[in-house]
Amino acid sequence: MVDAPGFDAVKPSREAATLLRFAGLVLDFDACILALESGEAVPLTRGEFAVLRMFVRRPGRVISRDALMDAFAHRRFEPFDRSVDVLIGKLRRKIEADPKQPRLIVTVPGEGYRFDGLRFRPPEIVKPNADGVSKRDGAGPPRLSIIVLPFANIGRDPEHQAFVDGITESLTTDLSRIRGSFVMGRNTAFAYKGKAIDLEQIGRELNVRYFLEGSVQRGGSRMRVNVQLIDAETGNHLWAERFDKRLADLFDMQDEIVARLAGALNTELVAAEARRAEKVSAPDSMDLYFQGLAWLNKGRTPDNVARARGFFDRALSADPDNVEALIGSARTDHVASAFLFTANPAATFVAAEAKLKRALSSVPDHPGAHMYLGLVQIVTKRAAQGVAECEHALALDRNLVEAHSYIGFGKIYVGHAEETEAHIVEALRLSPHDTMAYNWMSYAGIAKNYLGLYEQAIPWFRRAIEANRNFPHPHFVLGVALALLGRLDEARSSVKAGLALNPTFTIARARAAWSAMSDDPTHLAQLQRLLDGMRKAGVPEQ
Repeated sequence: MVDAPGFDAVKPSREAATLLRFAGLVLDFDACILALESGEAVPLTRGEFAVLRMFVRRPGRVISRDALMDAFAHRRFEPFDRSVDVLIGKLRRKIEADPKQPRLIVTVPGEGYRFDGLRFRPPEIVKPNADGVSKRDGAGPPRLSIIVLPFANIGRDPEHQAFVDGITESLTTDLSRIRGSFVMGRNTAFAYKGKAIDLEQIGRELNVRYFLEGSVQRGGSRMRVNVQLIDAETGNHLWAERFDKRLADLFDMQDEIVARLAGALNTELVAAEARRAEKVSAPDSMDLYFQGLAWLNKGRTPDNVARARGFFDRALSADPDNVEALIGSARTDHVASAFLFTANPAATFVAAEAKLKRALSSVPDHPGAHMYLGLVQIVTKRAAQGVAECEHALALDRNLVEAHSYIGFGKIYVGHAEETEAHIVEALRLSPHDTMAYNWMSYAGIAKNYLGLYEQAIPWFRRAIEANRNFPHPHFVLGVALALLGRLDEARSSVKAGLALNPTFTIARARAAWSAMSDDPTHLAQLQRLLDGMRKAGVPEQ
């Protein structure tokens, strides 16, 4: 039976005396009390309270049985141990109107459990005023709260209606994988299907910040998809995308469309939340986190990374248990080390790995933490282990497109650089306009450099530079390819542009960082050739 150990595994909210209302119940985080709105207490064991608290902090997200067992028992149970299921069964009997047909804690066959208690009516946060009397917080809809409205079937071809509805349903599911998101359920969304709607009114009724609406149209042998992200409060269009695709297997098309949209929306929602956070007079930990992530998404320059780190550090000062900010801070450590923005990359990689392991100790199934841990392992002489970690992250979240690129990058250091390009092409297929695409393109060029295919490397580096002119690294590795082809004037011009963005880049730093990636003799021999190319291209020695 999971009981007292689980209570200690999930720490209470850092907001003093914060209450959460849902489904006719009031959850008091600090007093560890659940009560009816009438005031009558609902008796819970410590374990029951802890698991309920874990669920309400991850609304709409599937939590695996293994994650629950790890979190509440600090150990791995035998495969057929049902202690967590017994605990959830007891909790259901106390909070569900009909425990045999639960609507709050839903079983997801083969996956785990999902808390839907906040799905139809987002939470009201109640805080005590100076007199200790509770009052409603006027903060408005929850962060990252969104409803995916049923996509329109332009032309009303009945043959494709199931395909169109499938996009809506899959997007609803996949967007709920975004950490901290609140996504209205499919049934709520489909209640508006085919109706003339007032978006601002629905936004108030459902208490969400964003709408996603779109349409699908078939024309000859092609399918066109249009999608728009809308601010529910103002009705303003925040982002729009349109793409055409040649008709193929409809299920494959649906998966690709959803992957593209989910990846792009993740970035757009972060940018929107960061803009909101800039206007907050007293930003909390998550406001600061979103601002840090927005700076990191702007491009990997020393200044952007330093700004991002500042916001993540402030977020962690406000809430040391903010796992997302912890992962963000680890990402800045990795970037500063990998692209030689710091004088001691080895120590910074160690710091990044420690933060990621701490994050995973709190959230064992966090796909992003697994992915970035894999990336750190790749660049610290554990490439095979890192590739496996990235593959695990992709299994946890199929829309974690960046993992494809890191797997390709890792292949360079396990002696399979010839496989890298295919992984990069797959990442770009799924997210062609991704904010990190310039980094992926650079990986493909690096693999070509390692293989001695400098002519093939140059277009990849030029694409990376075109995609983000504030990213210094491809300028240097482009200079290598050009220098080794004897095109010295072009090589020196490229290196000059790179040094304008990162004046601390030197051959000594590159040698120290890149030799630390692998002890493989082939890697070290290739590295020496690349460093010679840098020297010819005019990269400073020290």
